[in-house]
Amino acid sequence: MSIFYVMNNVIPIVQHPLQPFLPHNARILMLGSFPPKHEKWCMEWFYPNWINDMWRIMGYVFYHNKNHFVVKNIDGSVEKRFDRISIMDFCREKGIAIFDTACKVRRLKDNASDKFLEVVEKTDIAAMIEQLPYCTAVVTTGQKATDVVVDSYKCNEPSTGSWSEVLICQRKLRFWRMPSTSRAYYLSLDKKAGFYEKMFEYEGLL
Repeated sequence: MSIFYVMNNVIPIVQHPLQPFLPHNARILMLGSFPPKHEKWCMEWFYPNWINDMWRIMGYVFYHNKNHFVVKNIDGSVEKRFDRISIMDFCREKGIAIFDTACKVRRLKDNASDKFLEVVEKTDIAAMIEQLPYCTAVVTTGQKATDVVVDSYKCNEPSTGSWSEVLICQRKLRFWRMPSTSRAYYLSLDKKAGFYEKMFEYEGLL
């Protein structure tokens, strides 16, 4: 593991633990920043933190049920984890590719906050786009991810819930900026879901 020394403190470089999810039929590529520490995971996939609302928003938007992707017991009670297989099948069916904008980071405060993530190596977004022939949009799910796309491709930064144009691999794509699905972001779940619903409708997934 590579090590960075700052004022006698040792801050490790963390490699992304997952591979990009790139179904061939994907029409949008959703990009977050970087996964939280593994101790925060409730499943082995993207947006794995139980208190992150990404999969509740997806359930709310597509199935009118925020708990659609939550694992349920026989008695109907819910477990504090998401159903990875169900989510992967959903993303394949709808044409949603997923990864993050950083493949190597330093956690400057040893937590999951984007504010304290130092991007050591950006993800090669163009390499992913080349594998997605039907992709027409890149969607960032927070400010850190948005900053990386803007810096990498020198495009205009869209306001939250809106899009601007980005040129990647000589393809003009819509670049959507969505609100963070972290509970730390100030909007309520239903208001966040409204932004995502608008985007999915525009892109023809709803």
